Amino acid sequence: MNLYVRYFDHECLAKSVEEAIDFLRSIPEIKVESNAASRITTFLNSSNLYPFRLKVSYSNYVLFLKTEAENLEQFKEEEAMRKEQKAERITTMAERKKTILDALNEEKVGWWEAALTFKRVLTIPETGKCKYVDTPFRVRLKALSAMDAYNRIINHLKNRPEVDPRSQFPSAKSDKFEYQFIGEENENTEASSNE
Repeated sequence: MNLYVRYFDHECLAKSVEEAIDFLRSIPEIKVESNAASRITTFLNSSNLYPFRLKVSYSNYVLFLKTEAENLEQFKEEEAMRKEQKAERITTMAERKKTILDALNEEKVGWWEAALTFKRVLTIPETGKCKYVDTPFRVRLKALSAMDAYNRIINHLKNRPEVDPRSQFPSAKSDKFEYQFIGEENENTEASSNE
């Protein structure tokens, strides 16, 4: 394992702790303390994959990263690829969230079957203390969209006297809320629910 070392515009790829210390000593404004080598060695030998920062003045740090790269150019190429992949993941996650929101807000007036599991606050009679219990709720209702169905369910549950106001409800985007559009007409015109 090698070390990428950076201090402002100064950088190097060190193949040993000694090389890293020599690099630090080559920078005039850095005063290398006696325990620096042991701290860098501890970082290098640890399972920690996060960057390590060595304080070298009141407000300045030297950055250390572990890498398999054999030279500075290879490290920079790998970092550029890693940043590109991270940007792609963020874009994919943003697109996925947008897709979920689009599906929730897509207008389909008619009957929906929806289910959610919420954390209901229940009082334990023996102790008088409260606990959260996963409570499923399923309903068939008329709504304008899946989001409208979700909002109606939450409003209904919050207004029920037996549901403690401290109960916690899942986000419409979570996997704790499921829905399906049944159609514009429904044989059973009454909304059905069970808890």
